[in-house]
Amino acid sequence: MLNLFKTYKLVIRFILTFLVSYFVMSLGYKLYLDYSKTTTFQPDYITYYVAKQSQEFLSVIGYNAKIELHEGEAWVRLFFNGDYIVRIIEGCNAISVIILFVAFIVSFASTLKNTLLFIAAGSVIIYIANVLRIGLLTIGLYYYPNLEHILHGVVFPLIIYGMVFMLWVIWMNYFVKRKKNHAPAKAL
Repeated sequence: MLNLFKTYKLVIRFILTFLVSYFVMSLGYKLYLDYSKTTTFQPDYITYYVAKQSQEFLSVIGYNAKIELHEGEAWVRLFFNGDYIVRIIEGCNAISVIILFVAFIVSFASTLKNTLLFIAAGSVIIYIANVLRIGLLTIGLYYYPNLEHILHGVVFPLIIYGMVFMLWVIWMNYFVKRKKNHAPAKAL
């Protein structure tokens, strides 16, 4: 049994590091959400600003967009060209995706500097891509409401999770140092 642990030490360390970091960040996020229920921002501060920035993105590219909060609703309504098109809920703010991304990076940590810089850069990239995703999804749903299932359920999750996967690949290929076998080659 001890030999088995020695053989798979790196795999076990990855799994434990991933689970602990994911659990700690998820617990912190849950505490934040619980605290947010007592503040003036509903559903929560981050979700509100994701909605606001999505509305600003749509306005910058020339569309008439505005957001509204309604008492008792746990989401932000996003209006597009005067029509109520989407509601932005807590699950739309990409924090859960960022937590998953960070837990993976921490599990394969490199130097402290590289790890922290990559986490910061990757989190910003995911956040911005999510704001753009919501804006583009709003446009898509306005013009093609019959494609809601495909746009919301397939295309845009594929984009956001595909991007996270690509960030992980970049991290593993360019920043994580692998142990190399330096044993001399045997002569034939």
